[in-house]
Amino acid sequence: MTLWDKGIETNQLTAKFTSGKDRELDRHLAPYDVLGTIAHVMMLERIGLLSKKELSALKKELKVIYRKIETGKFKIEPGVEDIHSQIELMLTEALGETGKKIHTARSRNDQVLLDLKLYVRDRIREIVNQIDILSKTLINLSNKHKEVLMPGYTHMQVAMPSSFGLWFGAYAESLVEDMILLNAAYNITNQNPLGSAAGFGSSFPIDRSITTELLGFDNLHVNVVNAQMNRGKMEKTVAFALGAVGATLSRLAGDICTYSGQNFGFISLPEAFTTGSSIMPHKKNPDIFELVRATGNKLQALPVEIMLINSNLPSGYHRDFQIIKENFLPAFDLLTNIISVTGMVIDKIKVNNKIIDKEIYNDLFSVEEVNRLVKQGVPFRDAYKKVAGKIGDKNYKPSRTLEHTHTGSMGNLCNELILEKRDRIREKFNFKKAENAMINLLK
Repeated sequence: MTLWDKGIETNQLTAKFTSGKDRELDRHLAPYDVLGTIAHVMMLERIGLLSKKELSALKKELKVIYRKIETGKFKIEPGVEDIHSQIELMLTEALGETGKKIHTARSRNDQVLLDLKLYVRDRIREIVNQIDILSKTLINLSNKHKEVLMPGYTHMQVAMPSSFGLWFGAYAESLVEDMILLNAAYNITNQNPLGSAAGFGSSFPIDRSITTELLGFDNLHVNVVNAQMNRGKMEKTVAFALGAVGATLSRLAGDICTYSGQNFGFISLPEAFTTGSSIMPHKKNPDIFELVRATGNKLQALPVEIMLINSNLPSGYHRDFQIIKENFLPAFDLLTNIISVTGMVIDKIKVNNKIIDKEIYNDLFSVEEVNRLVKQGVPFRDAYKKVAGKIGDKNYKPSRTLEHTHTGSMGNLCNELILEKRDRIREKFNFKKAENAMINLLK
């Protein structure tokens, strides 16, 4: 069954090729297609295109379908093109002619775009909640290990003293900043496209403000052509935000893989969270974080892929957009998985609190010596040359006493400011409005 069936048999190769992975991917969108349809038929009843009796029957049956989806009993039957066709088929089988009326003033174009927006909205909420938890874990680790020094590097060369307080806290704040991009992606997503139909509106007297309110959107895509142009643009914007989180986690994972190696020995991973070798009995490989690193980098490639698929397309709908779904929809599971596993393992990392005692890290404190001389009145450039001379002559003896007092430094982490920043950004997401709207549709 296809929604565009005109009574002419379609070549089977054409049908199979053009449907692509839709049947498989539509499992992600199924509950949202039902919710969008409930809002749509409620609007149709309010403007007089459905009777109250028809609306009541449709809502009742749509809730039955929703429960089947939630309990895993829903499936797209053989020969049915996609989720939209399956739901209309089930309604028609249950309600006869009334079931055929749900597509009035709607196209698959605005229908699938709506489904995507509702799906993305939910998944962003899930990711933000995960970042909340992980950032707090990192802040706790930062506070716990704030006194433990470690080498800081530039150009992969020993540079200046750092601390585990700074290291853990840096990634916490980076994730908080990633939430800013997620908020922008959420705002682009959280606009109602329903009513744009095939991209040119409808001659029916629909009221788009009704579905905007019912679905808990913050905004409406006002221009119907622009609503359809948001397909591809929304996915690209969201993918950039997902990639940003992926980049932060990938970099953290790269540090962990490096620092847990024997040549560094800064941290150690519990053996239960490492893997072994088939021939080397001593191996404890950080496979978890190697996979986090690779997955994070894979997510960074997604917006480029979407951008190229979407590149130079004229306005209006194009089947090219279907290909975007194949890597876009699974990206959310990829990201939630690596956030989850990172949060699970990082809290169990053991920190080496004697790293800085090694003689090879003596030069770390050279800047501290320069600064000490400057405080005594020596011009900075002269102080720099004096310390450099001592290092060159092998006469430099470091003092490991540090005085860092400014905001965000080792001696004054100000982690509470990072948490305050997180809370301010979090407040900009109006998750409750969307959640309540979905609940009310199913009442």
